[in-house]
Amino acid sequence: MDRKKNTTSPYPAEFRERAVQMVADHLDGYSTLTAAVRDIAQKLGCSADSLRVWYKKAQRDVGKEAGPTSVEKARIKELEREVREVRELRQANEILKTASAYFAPALTHASMCCRAAGRSSTARSANDCIH
Repeated sequence: MDRKKNTTSPYPAEFRERAVQMVADHLDGYSTLTAAVRDIAQKLGCSADSLRVWYKKAQRDVGKEAGPTSVEKARIKELEREVREVRELRQANEILKTASAYFAPALTHASMCCRAAGRSSTARSANDCIH
């Protein structure tokens, strides 16, 4: 069974923005980004990994770091969803084509027999009304 990833953050957006700003403001005082993130995360009581992800995302969104922005990621996700839907529709269409090809000879034969007998293909017997 697939486990769904928890996409909601226990931290409010303001907290995340302020934490990212703290990293950006104090980065010069640390030897590496990792050191800054670890120290600031510990002081704020959040995960260093979470803070690093928030910081990297903010850097991508303002164009300071390579990679897709949040808006681009959302658009990519939407397009992938649409592609999945189209794929499913094509598969369903193929199934319907196969089924119609399978049942078409029987339907054609029944229709021809009914026309020869002077009744519609929906009539159940010769006594039924013509539709």
